[in-house]
Amino acid sequence: METRPDMDGYEELEELALDLIWSWNRSADEIWRLLDAPLFDAMRNSWVLLQTVSREKLRHLLADPQFRKKVRDLTEMDRRLHDNRSLWFQKNHADSPLHCVAYFSMEFMLSEALPIYSGGLGNVAGDQLKAASDLGVPVVGVGLLYQQGYFRQEIDKGGNQIALYPYNSPGQLPIVPLRKSDGEWVRIELSLPGWSLVLRAWEAKVGRVRLLLLDSNDVVNYPPHRAVTSELYGGDLEMRLKQELVLGIGGWRLLQAIGLKPEVCHLNEGHAAFAILERVKSFMKEHKVPFFEALAATRGGNLFTTHTAVPAGFDRFPPDLMKSYLSVYANNLGIGIDHLLSLGRENPRNRDEPFNMAYLAVRGSGAVNGVSQLHGEVSRWIFRDLFPRRPLAEVPIGYITNGVHTPSWGGEDSEKIWDRFCDKDRWKHETEGLEKVFQEVPDNDIWTMRNNARQSMIVFGRKRISRILLARGSPEQEIEEVKNMFDPNVLTLGFARRFATYKRPNMLLYDKERLVRLLTNPERPVQLVIAGKAHPADKPGQAMIKEWINFIHRPEVRKCVVFLTDYNMRMTEKLVQGVDVWLNTPRRPWEACGTSGMKVLVNGGINVSELDGWWAEAYRPEVGWAIGDGEEHGNDPNWDGKEAEQLYGLLENEIIPEFYNRGPDGIPKAWVARIRESMSSLTPRYSANRSVREYTEKHYITGAQRFVERSANGAEKARQIAQWQTNMEQNWSKIRFGECKVSANGGEHRFEIEIDLDGIDPKEIRVELYA
Repeated sequence: METRPDMDGYEELEELALDLIWSWNRSADEIWRLLDAPLFDAMRNSWVLLQTVSREKLRHLLADPQFRKKVRDLTEMDRRLHDNRSLWFQKNHADSPLHCVAYFSMEFMLSEALPIYSGGLGNVAGDQLKAASDLGVPVVGVGLLYQQGYFRQEIDKGGNQIALYPYNSPGQLPIVPLRKSDGEWVRIELSLPGWSLVLRAWEAKVGRVRLLLLDSNDVVNYPPHRAVTSELYGGDLEMRLKQELVLGIGGWRLLQAIGLKPEVCHLNEGHAAFAILERVKSFMKEHKVPFFEALAATRGGNLFTTHTAVPAGFDRFPPDLMKSYLSVYANNLGIGIDHLLSLGRENPRNRDEPFNMAYLAVRGSGAVNGVSQLHGEVSRWIFRDLFPRRPLAEVPIGYITNGVHTPSWGGEDSEKIWDRFCDKDRWKHETEGLEKVFQEVPDNDIWTMRNNARQSMIVFGRKRISRILLARGSPEQEIEEVKNMFDPNVLTLGFARRFATYKRPNMLLYDKERLVRLLTNPERPVQLVIAGKAHPADKPGQAMIKEWINFIHRPEVRKCVVFLTDYNMRMTEKLVQGVDVWLNTPRRPWEACGTSGMKVLVNGGINVSELDGWWAEAYRPEVGWAIGDGEEHGNDPNWDGKEAEQLYGLLENEIIPEFYNRGPDGIPKAWVARIRESMSSLTPRYSANRSVREYTEKHYITGAQRFVERSANGAEKARQIAQWQTNMEQNWSKIRFGECKVSANGGEHRFEIEIDLDGIDPKEIRVELYA
């Protein structure tokens, strides 16, 4: 890495460039544009910009008193932002036992400058870290630094997806090596069969929150092991197992190595479930207790959030593969490999059953939640067999509906309106009351905001497509045509997400001729923006992309439908800010939450979605439109056709007429009323501000309390819990029911049942009548 230039003021610039808070708080954009506006607008990576700009220009700018004042003011603002005393958590929960939450996730979507994300899971993780920073919640993120990350997408002239894997040079990412107090780089060692894996530790600054990342690309490692953190969701089952060992075991060891002792461990999906075992191991060592007492203590402070809506979505590993990697580790835990494997099986005694990471996460966590109300119900059904003899409604899995980090997704024009009518620190404390704000916003202001945002998105799309065509060597005439692509005054629909069969991204292509008529209506035209990637191994998903590309090549629709390649965070920002209608068409109930539609709320976009995920609980006729009947129909192609017909009907009979039905002032009154209701009632409710406050009060603080109580006095409470569990397991089957007497008196029924508890303390039994 290049040595730091010796310039007065450079350290302040460096401090700003390395804090990802400026990726959502745009106050520093003016500074970066003064350095190199085209480069900054192209990649939004201020750290690379700072290293790329000429030293002569840097010296010239840093010698300018006005520029220096701007930098100094921003640096002081940055330092004030990190003063936690006036924030929501410190005001409301400073006296709680919660001092640190370790948030584990396979991916984090924070900025296009740090491409270590794929899609929805990373989106939720990144937005929750940002909201934790805004609210002052003491969270530290733990993840992996990928050399290539998720693939980049190219579409060839035949409509085929090509996967590209450019290298992410750590020196060009807004991260720094994590060092000990003596300056030595923090390294973590992990035992793999026949070889030790050395992991380098990095740190990203996310406002008030730290994100710690592990990286296997160290020269001391056996060459194949250097690639463990090469690709996100790449490689075979063995590679996935190694990545999850690094994340869970390596991640917890990293926290221990730098002196962090989290009360709460939050597992964002089951990939990080091995952290449960490493936390137990460290507790055993510290408190000198056996495995099951340590598990009883630490379980209370673990939280597992599942995002998976189908059982096949969880990672499973064959027993032989697990034994080759974890036999020695299991012996060190004092339980042996068979007992360890039983923690990840539906039937603990079935030695042929694969090891399920989600089962380990459920058994090792004091609380489990889905990510929407409907997904909570689905999750109780998925995990019901882990809780035999319980009614489905009593399977102990709740839900916290996801939210999005609103400041990250709000456009410039929408932010101006929010700033005019709300407190500028609105996302740093409770949002109750914001619902009333938009009732006061004039129609003209809302409509002007929407027109400006649509125009900005179209300009972005034209530039992006022009660059791609230029790079391909396309004819000049084709490039010129792009300059007139899309009309800023036309109703614009957007569909952007992963191309997978269950998401049904090709629903609009069910009747292509009807779609053509809908798009090319001269009186009420419609234009459509499509974006998304299919996993490199997902051939049906890639075929759906090709079907769209072939449709777009039709001469009559070329100017009103576009597929934007290489869907990423920057593109998402522009789309959710600019589209009028956001389409979401998954098969219910396979979309656990679906946060993409939440991002349009702050910008005045309207949702048209299947009654799945968050929309199943958010939908009202006043805020958008719904597809489906609220029931499950599996993979029935006939039902897919019915819902496609329903979508066409909504567009033709309700959505398009409402958009074009203008008053004398040119404003669509009913459409603007819908925007106002959606923005005011849904934006606060589906923000990460709300979801992180809910996690904190429902799970983080109570989890910390449980962990502290079970750890006190030599883990006495944990010992009692472990003994109670053992006693129940040994004696529950001995319970015998005797005579049952039922008597009735004046409409009241009295039940008397003889029960022989045979070794179980009656104080430990609660009797319920189940009717």
